[in-house]
Amino acid sequence: MNVANAMLMPLEARAFWEFGAAIASLPLLRGVAGGDGHSVVVFPGLTGSDLNTLPLRLFLEECGYDAHGWDESVNLGPSHQAMARIVARVRALRRSSGERVSLIGWSLGGIYAREIARRLAGDVRCVITLGTPFVDVAAGREPPPVPTTSLYSRTDGVVDWHSSLHGAGEARENIEIEASHHGMGVHPAAWYAIADRLAQPEGRWKPFHRGGWRPWVFPEPAVSH
Repeated sequence: MNVANAMLMPLEARAFWEFGAAIASLPLLRGVAGGDGHSVVVFPGLTGSDLNTLPLRLFLEECGYDAHGWDESVNLGPSHQAMARIVARVRALRRSSGERVSLIGWSLGGIYAREIARRLAGDVRCVITLGTPFVDVAAGREPPPVPTTSLYSRTDGVVDWHSSLHGAGEARENIEIEASHHGMGVHPAAWYAIADRLAQPEGRWKPFHRGGWRPWVFPEPAVSH
């Protein structure tokens, strides 16, 4: 953790209030975009489990998606055994539904999501990461060959937001929100952006639209150089 993150660390206490704001916003968020029923797998961050991603998965179910946890225990970092099991699960979801699977990773969980998308590009529809420091991980720097969205926050008290930025490129984007690291997965702006990205028809990806009221919530994002 650098000095800037250490100064922002007290702001991580916002996570409780961010979750409350998401619950209060549900009546509005439900109308963002209807899901098409395709499978979505959500990966927790370091020391997190499926319990941490349950609110997001319940929201995705309400939106009309077939949402799944990663079905492992606590995320203690990259594991060849866990990766092999998750790859098998994604393949099974693709076979059972006949549709590509979307992957969402919170913090370190995004490293899993990006690596699986690299291995199973033909089975993955898109990748969305939340506060994932992929620039700091050698194996995670190169984006997967599928549409990839990185949500980040300049007020992240754990991860240096610069490490969550994609460089310019086709079908990759950064979306900035004002959130804590621990609250990013339960933040109403994050839920809105996730629902918007997942609702895109397969094969017709477009960058996140910031017209109308959106610049008040989603600033013009930075780009890695």
